[in-house]
Amino acid sequence: MLPELWQVGLVASAVITVSFAAIAIRLVLDLTRTEQWSGNPLGVATMLIFLTCAASHGVRTVQLLGPVLGVGRLPGLASHVEYNWAHMVVLDLLTASAGAWYWTMRRRYPTLARGASLFEDLRSRNRQALAVHDNIVQGLSRTKLALEAEQDELGEEALEETLEEAKTMITELIDEEGTEGTLRREDD
Repeated sequence: MLPELWQVGLVASAVITVSFAAIAIRLVLDLTRTEQWSGNPLGVATMLIFLTCAASHGVRTVQLLGPVLGVGRLPGLASHVEYNWAHMVVLDLLTASAGAWYWTMRRRYPTLARGASLFEDLRSRNRQALAVHDNIVQGLSRTKLALEAEQDELGEEALEETLEEAKTMITELIDEEGTEGTLRREDD
């Protein structure tokens, strides 16, 4: 016997509630760990979106269960009727799939989840940008000035130092992100 549409909707809504609440909790933990509550309004807004969606579907899940449990019969029956529309069930199944897919992707790509741009340490990014400026841009400027002054040997020396510094910085940045492999691109 096939389940009624509202029963499928109940399961989908429960999956949405759990997965979106877990995402919201993960975001709260990340915002707290990185101390970005006041400095990352996009992260806070994203967390609130997942939290309110989880709460909304949590209420819907309880409403759908109400008549079965003998409580909240009228709102529950209204929800059952609402789920007689197949598009409601299909949308909730797609949303539940997206929530479940998020967690499978998070497990498959832990370095991306750890270094997600919403929770990157902005101070670290600023330090990296300053290091690029100090070491690479200034090294290239030294090279250009030496070559313009026709001091080719000094220019080549500055260029070699800058290239080595760039390679070292890139390697360190890659190691911070946990990326394995070399700096060479692989052809597709």
